[in-house]
Amino acid sequence: MSKGATEAPGRTTELSSMDKALRAWEALIDKRAVAPVLLDMRELTVITDYFLVCHGTSNVHIRALGEAVTDSLDEEGAQPHGVEGRDEARWLLLDYGDVIIHIFAEEEREFYALERLWGDAPVVKTSVDGENRDDGESNGV
Repeated sequence: MSKGATEAPGRTTELSSMDKALRAWEALIDKRAVAPVLLDMRELTVITDYFLVCHGTSNVHIRALGEAVTDSLDEEGAQPHGVEGRDEARWLLLDYGDVIIHIFAEEEREFYALERLWGDAPVVKTSVDGENRDDGESNGV
């Protein structure tokens, strides 16, 4: 049985951190997130396994991206530990523990530059259909 598949009514298997990140990635792609990047944080910090960073084109778009992620992961039984920034929708943070999703407004993304701050984190190469490969390259953004 695949990860996240229903075992019994109301019960699902726990998603791995990579599966969770890919589900979130697919939800963001479906809602046209701008320039998503998946960073492998496992060797750099104990706080999380992956950062997923993207930006939206407006406050409404940012909220829609966040809702798409929470809806998608909720279908698999994953609930966020915390959500920050929903009201302002300039930097929406969805904390799933092993995966943290950052959905920025473009200006905030440029200002905070998480990809540059965590530049030693390998970028996980991910295609739109959810297939991925980790080539071990550093993120030079």
